[in-house]
Amino acid sequence: MRDEAHGPKPDPEPSCRAEAGTVCTGEERGPTRPRWRRGNRPAPSAQVSASPIYAAIDLGTNNCRLLVARPTSRGFRVVDAFSRIVRLGEGLTNSGRLCDEAMARATVALDICASKMHMRGVTRARIIATEACRSAGNGEEFCAQVQKRTGLVLEVVDRRTEAGLAAAGCAPLVDPHSEGAVLFDIGGGSTEVVWLGRRGAGDDGPPRARVRSWVSLPVGVVSLSERYGGERVSRDVFRRMVLEVRGMLEGVREEWGVRRCDRIHLLGTSGTVTTVAGIHLGLERYDRMRVDGAWLRTHDVEGVIDRLMDMSFDERVSNPCIGAQRADLVLAGCAIMEAIRAVFPAERLRVADRGLREGMLVQLMRADGAWRRPQGSAHETPTHGEVKA
Repeated sequence: MRDEAHGPKPDPEPSCRAEAGTVCTGEERGPTRPRWRRGNRPAPSAQVSASPIYAAIDLGTNNCRLLVARPTSRGFRVVDAFSRIVRLGEGLTNSGRLCDEAMARATVALDICASKMHMRGVTRARIIATEACRSAGNGEEFCAQVQKRTGLVLEVVDRRTEAGLAAAGCAPLVDPHSEGAVLFDIGGGSTEVVWLGRRGAGDDGPPRARVRSWVSLPVGVVSLSERYGGERVSRDVFRRMVLEVRGMLEGVREEWGVRRCDRIHLLGTSGTVTTVAGIHLGLERYDRMRVDGAWLRTHDVEGVIDRLMDMSFDERVSNPCIGAQRADLVLAGCAIMEAIRAVFPAERLRVADRGLREGMLVQLMRADGAWRRPQGSAHETPTHGEVKA
């Protein structure tokens, strides 16, 4: 299932900064679980807590991520989370199909997610799959296998939806004193670039995203590293990767009418950007509280990339902010980021350790009226899915 790379404005829902909560990564399995369809309530046999519990799963080309949360007065509190690199899109560029090993890895991860949802008594959920399942010839077959094994029904979203959810997840990090931000979400198989205006308001919940334009690039860290190699990347190879991605953005800035990049900032959400931030901060172990919302200047980004280019593959593996599972992908991600920075040369880059999952959670919560203003409030509540221009 594919859609046009350029299109009309997505219909994003905003998100908020996830409050601190328990992060679990065990592989426990619970008893028989309900089958989860988009937005459905669980079967009566599922254990449901007194207050609503929401879950969001994002199955990408590289990662499988789960977030479980409950609404608070103006946002939500995370009660469980899970993340695993599964490389679902491994070999997809050459074969056009998902390989058996990759599907098995992803299914195991999704089975863990289903167990966690059941044990937490999740009452509402959304489960999406992105570029790997969109483009694979056997994507539908894989989704059927997942449903049979785990009870999870994957919703294969188009690029328009993915761009909108990325915007929704990061809307609270747009600097209210700027004229907006260019958000980029570097995935394993695609990269979404979204021009956001100033943060929108509405009910008493988190700010709404205000999407002006967007584009989806058919390239991500997995596909680019498979074409150019990820273990040994010379400066010449890095330059060629940057040029390839920059060519995909030819004319986008002019088409959008972004004239003054000094009045906006960049907003990056991906493992690449959080890795660069962690290295810049000199973290001995990754710390989300220090990374999410951090600001990087041009010379900060360039300094980290220079350091990465001088590292051997083994040195990247041993770096606590990279590790073995990202060591062959990080330079491909930096090349995509550099292409975006070349087209939109803003001095400031804000780092987001958030994205699609947060967007899905707030979409579900807002649809249920979690932050609806009482009747008679001085401010009218926008309708679900409204994009404020």
